[in-house]
Amino acid sequence: MGGSGSKSRGFWSFSGSGSGDDLAKDGSEQTLARARSFPGATPFVFTRRSSMFFDEDGDLAHEFYEETIVTKNGRKKAKLKRIQKNLTPQGIIKLDHPCIHVDFPVILCET
Repeated sequence: MGGSGSKSRGFWSFSGSGSGDDLAKDGSEQTLARARSFPGATPFVFTRRSSMFFDEDGDLAHEFYEETIVTKNGRKKAKLKRIQKNLTPQGIIKLDHPCIHVDFPVILCET
C-alpha cells in the first residue's frame, strides 16, 4: 500500500522513557501531544499509487490481453495473450476519503 502519510520507516513509533505525567493521561491526550510534537505529521493518507495502466490507445485497466488465433493439428483455437509492453502506469491518485496510515499506533474500537 503506497500512501502519502510518512516517507520514512518507523515514523509513528513513539518509543522512549515516559514520565509519570504521561502515564496519567488517557490515550487520546497522549496521541494529540505526540502529533503536536511532530509538526506537519498527520495520521491520514490522502493519496496512493494506482495499480492501473494506460495502453497505446489510452484505455485504462489493470491488465490487457490480445486475442490470437493458434492453428494446431488443423484446428483453429483462439487464445488470449497478456500484453506487458508499451503500458504506462496511471501514477498517484487522490483518495475520495482520507484513510488512517497503517503505521499509526492507535487502536480504534467502538464502545
